[in-house]
Amino acid sequence: MKSSRGWPRRMVVGGAVLASCLALSGCLQNPNEVGAGAGLDGYVDTSNDDGDGEVTILGAFGGVEAEGFEAALAPFEEESGIDVKYENSADFTTLIKQRVSTGDIPDIALFPQPGGLLELAADGKIQPVDTYLDFDTLERTLVPGLLESARLNGRYYGAPMRVANKSIVWYPKKVWDEAGYEVPKTLDQLFALADQIKGDGIAPWCMAWGADAATGWVGTDWIEQLVLTLHGPEYYNDWIQHAVPFDDGPVVEAFDEFGKVALADGEVFGGTDGISSTPVAESMVPAFRDPAQCVLERQGNFEVSFLPTDIQASLDEEVGVFPFPPVEDTGEPPPLLGGGDLAGLFNGNDDEAIEVMEFVTSDEFGAEWAQAGGWISPHRTFDASNYPNEISKQIAEQTTAASELVFDGSDVMPKEVGSGTFWTGMTKWLTGQSSEDTTAEIEGSWPE
Repeated sequence: MKSSRGWPRRMVVGGAVLASCLALSGCLQNPNEVGAGAGLDGYVDTSNDDGDGEVTILGAFGGVEAEGFEAALAPFEEESGIDVKYENSADFTTLIKQRVSTGDIPDIALFPQPGGLLELAADGKIQPVDTYLDFDTLERTLVPGLLESARLNGRYYGAPMRVANKSIVWYPKKVWDEAGYEVPKTLDQLFALADQIKGDGIAPWCMAWGADAATGWVGTDWIEQLVLTLHGPEYYNDWIQHAVPFDDGPVVEAFDEFGKVALADGEVFGGTDGISSTPVAESMVPAFRDPAQCVLERQGNFEVSFLPTDIQASLDEEVGVFPFPPVEDTGEPPPLLGGGDLAGLFNGNDDEAIEVMEFVTSDEFGAEWAQAGGWISPHRTFDASNYPNEISKQIAEQTTAASELVFDGSDVMPKEVGSGTFWTGMTKWLTGQSSEDTTAEIEGSWPE
């Protein structure tokens, strides 16, 4: 059965998935659990001095984000007496593999993509989470679904220390209020709203993909969002893990549905040429012109850092947000597309490294980072008063209320696909290649 706009009624209700998990004795319970503190069979880290009062961490984020991370660590360091040394690299994925292969291994690494974590876990280099963290606490406090991205052969090898919400629709508040637009509760209502905006003489959607070699990643997020929304978390996870082929029928359908936005005349400000040539960070700039040239932007919580400086200075007055809506309004929060940094422990012999892991993966971590802006805790029990403005609080609330959060597909897929043919395939699709040919080409690139 389809809705009036052609959206299939195939969405898996997130709450039902969660209920099924609980019925099976808890999705986070490890079938191979061993006693806390047990070492990883066959692996002993000899690259660090245990008990020396110093813990080393390697991550991908630098600049302001690194400052926020270090500020959040400072009270812990003072209280514990542990000196945490954080090092970042823009080429983290390559560097962490090199460091491991040469024995120059950090105590902890913060993986922006689960694929790299699981690859090293498969090589026996990372300590299973169940040997040093309290799974019951994680199960009670984390947004459902997050830990699944760190699962390999029934065990978990990483725990999130921050989360991203990519299922957000942004809009300029003044334009919205003057026009009297209403927040949509379903996909039909979302696209009816787009029609209303178009009728008012404004392009409904702000969209930009320009990112040099990474051009196309915004399009992958749109496809992932529509696969999740139209077909539910279970199908979505099967797709990104290649349990179903990339060019499966429901995926082709998601491309075709996205085409009604990205490829249709008058739907996106600047059309397809503008989409491909405009830098990602400038996508929503036209929404704040007088008169506004577009209204809606589907983007992650990091959109805040892309907004014009004057808009950031008065965020609550200038910007509004709502969750990307489900096919049907069930009254329950929809599942979300997201991501995050997963903390993985290499040195399971060092009690101090374990103590740091316990802290950065707990709901006590991150107050200072949250107050600075741009950070969301993956824990439902995090103190929301630490978020600096109402927009941040709304986004955090939408994130932690989610029935389930699934990980960004291109971050889970093999690098050849996720940041390779999926990105380039989106640009080919935008310039005229069919949904069938695009998905078939990406499927053919999947490594054996």
